[in-house]
Amino acid sequence: MSYIKFEKGQIVNLEFSLAREMIRTNRAGSYASTTIVECNTRKYHGLLVCPVDDLGGGRYVLLSSLDVTVLNNNQSFNIGIRKYKGDYFSPKGHKYIEDFSTEIIPSRIYRVGNVLLKMERLLVHYEEQLLVRYTILDANEKMKLQIRPFLAFRSIHELTHANLTANTKIEHIKNGIRSKMYNGFPWLNMQFSEKAEFVHVPDWYLGVEYTEEQKRGYDYSEDLFTPGFFELEAKKGDVIVFSASTREEKPSGLKPKFTKTISGKIPRDNFTDCLKNAAQQFVEKRGDDTLIIAGYPWFGSWGRDTFISLPGIALARHKLKLYRAVLDTQVIRMENGLFPNMGTKGHYAFNSVDAPLWFFWTLQQYVLNGGSDCCELYEEAAKSILRAYRNGTAFSIHMRENGLVYADAPGKALTWMDAVVNGVPVTQRRGYAVEINALWYNAIMFALEMAKSIRDRQFIKEFEDLPELIRKSFLELFWDEKAGYLADYVNDEEGRNFFKRPNMVIAVSLPYSMLDKEQMKKVLDVADKELLTPRGLRTLSPGNKLYNGIYQGNQEARDNAYHQGTVWPWLLGPFCEGWLRVYGKSGVQKVRKLIFGLEECMSEHGVTTLSEIHDGDPPHAPRGAISQAWSVGEVLRILNLLEQDYSNM
Repeated sequence: MSYIKFEKGQIVNLEFSLAREMIRTNRAGSYASTTIVECNTRKYHGLLVCPVDDLGGGRYVLLSSLDVTVLNNNQSFNIGIRKYKGDYFSPKGHKYIEDFSTEIIPSRIYRVGNVLLKMERLLVHYEEQLLVRYTILDANEKMKLQIRPFLAFRSIHELTHANLTANTKIEHIKNGIRSKMYNGFPWLNMQFSEKAEFVHVPDWYLGVEYTEEQKRGYDYSEDLFTPGFFELEAKKGDVIVFSASTREEKPSGLKPKFTKTISGKIPRDNFTDCLKNAAQQFVEKRGDDTLIIAGYPWFGSWGRDTFISLPGIALARHKLKLYRAVLDTQVIRMENGLFPNMGTKGHYAFNSVDAPLWFFWTLQQYVLNGGSDCCELYEEAAKSILRAYRNGTAFSIHMRENGLVYADAPGKALTWMDAVVNGVPVTQRRGYAVEINALWYNAIMFALEMAKSIRDRQFIKEFEDLPELIRKSFLELFWDEKAGYLADYVNDEEGRNFFKRPNMVIAVSLPYSMLDKEQMKKVLDVADKELLTPRGLRTLSPGNKLYNGIYQGNQEARDNAYHQGTVWPWLLGPFCEGWLRVYGKSGVQKVRKLIFGLEECMSEHGVTTLSEIHDGDPPHAPRGAISQAWSVGEVLRILNLLEQDYSNM
């Protein structure tokens, strides 16, 4: 029996099935994503979404969807599905789905008349190619398949409409056609493993709607172009493979290529293997760069997210080589002690005060898992960061006389709570931020540890007096004995802000903490009582008047809730690690319950992966990106920690 199983009654219920999406990547920038019934509900959905270097390297939807029509016994059954105005769905192919499975790749079995048709699809690793395998499991006589491609040829962030500049012509190639709607795009080669007749009837399908974009307050209607349809004869037992690729293929090689590609995949038949599969999909190799994509379907590579998610994605899968490749890519991009927060080459944004400090934590995880060459590889980068912070760098990031790091850039949100509405940060947290200074202390302690191992007397002399000063200043500024927890931030104008947020939990979890065990326990108890949910930690206590427990609406409404109560699964990482540090073996049961409680999420939003965020209010509905790197990475890291240190329990 499949690990993730949806009953037919659930599948035909569109309220249920359209809320469940899938994402697969080729690990080189391309992806395929849609709902479990293959009805696109986002502008980001598509069966072949590729980076196009000639258009700036962003992702573009080439093949939006495929309609399959079964012609049997003088009857026609279209198993595709799209939404139009007025909640009108046409065709309604979802009603023919008999079975859906995620193992090892997404597959659906359709019963149409006397025909039982199995459809499986995958992306070929490191190639811009989608393969779809159609198997006729049952048919009482010969039949025909008509397959109609729907093309978009536009950025994932935009929508397209019928226009006269689109090139509606096609060129015939072996067992198929190729199309290029606009200059600058690659050719889209559509071919079959068998001979197929192509009927050229170019047309625009107008007013296709995407419900998720409508909910998010964006434009949600577009027109899709179809150049015509392919027609093939088939009978029981036949296997036909369709290819959509940016290069022409040999049709005879399509079937073996499908079989070879599927043979190397990890089954998605349990919670851990689903996470490992999800983790692999965030790794993107583009030229000499190895990146971690922050989330799908709309995020790119973010420095902060890279460092936080990398230990789980790489180390829990025992991939030290991958770890080094990602770190090397980031180090090359570093400027003035800062890593790019986001952006592309030549257009990087360095507005992240925490990314360089998370870099040290990432190195610590690397060392803990066998990275013995850490000092040799990253010593210079580590030193340059600490000196930049001590002496001052961009965005007024600098160490003050009390040893603590202060950052204050008007109109900028420099910590991970970085939502901005109408040019104003929602949670600016300027000045001394609690997790920034906890990470700063941890970074210096680790750097001194490295310096001592190689007898770097100069560095030791520069920084050896700082930890004691930092710890003294930190506790004086942030700790409130009566309240029993840490201030979230402190600045010259507002003084101490004691909003109960999860940032203080990071100060408990780091390898070098400035808190004693009793202080750690008090912080965790507050977080446990007011922030912890079964899906992660809230970003603000419900007792706060600014708390916003539902993440929905337009961009402004969502950004106002993003860090004001919204739940983030990645925060379970520091919470669980801190809990184990304080409670040891007696805390394992709670940690296991929290981590394995997320198994329910495998079938709730992004099927076989973990979402970016959840509502702060019960039932904690999944929101945001359907698959998020640090959500997956931190859960894998804690699973790995449990396996290493508490496997006998």
